Amino acid sequence: MRLRRYGESAVLAEVTGDEDVLALAAAARRLAGVVEVVPAARTALVVATDGSVLPDLTAALRTLDVGPTAPGPSDAAVVTLDVAYDGADLGGTAAELGLDTDALVRAHAGGDYVVGFCGFVPGFGYLSGLDPALHAGRLAEPRTRVPAGAVGIAGEFTGVYPRPSPGGWRLLGHTDAPLWDADRDPPALLVPGTRVRFRAVRR
Repeated sequence: MRLRRYGESAVLAEVTGDEDVLALAAAARRLAGVVEVVPAARTALVVATDGSVLPDLTAALRTLDVGPTAPGPSDAAVVTLDVAYDGADLGGTAAELGLDTDALVRAHAGGDYVVGFCGFVPGFGYLSGLDPALHAGRLAEPRTRVPAGAVGIAGEFTGVYPRPSPGGWRLLGHTDAPLWDADRDPPALLVPGTRVRFRAVRR
């Protein structure tokens, strides 16, 4: 793990993978002087109360175990999303991956996913745990509008668009679940550490 000073009152920790980031984030939140932890794909931003605690906080971060055996999010909440696998890219992606559409759906719906981090738009969670057989690049030309609830894959991640927006992920289907609700606490249904499962349904 590499630690970098980030502004006046934060440390940026760089680790090797999203599972390590989740373990680091969970452990860092328990340290004295920490007010916020923001995980990303390969980093976690640890924000302190003020700059005076950074030396002690940095030393404490160096002692954390964030390797493969570190505690993971197995006890986190599980969200099950009903998905109609009718996405515009389902057939083309299956063909590119050498699968038929039924096999792609089974593989995607059979996964056990974890929200590693959020970004792009509010409420968009990047879910790790995608079967390597389903890893596919983004579209060569992104769409100008992807509907809310669209379920897609890109690279090593899968995710759900919480609101209409541009996007280049390959769309496999859609869900009616409200991913973002400003009146909910927290507004995002999928927050880092949340476990997610997809359930194939017919519509």
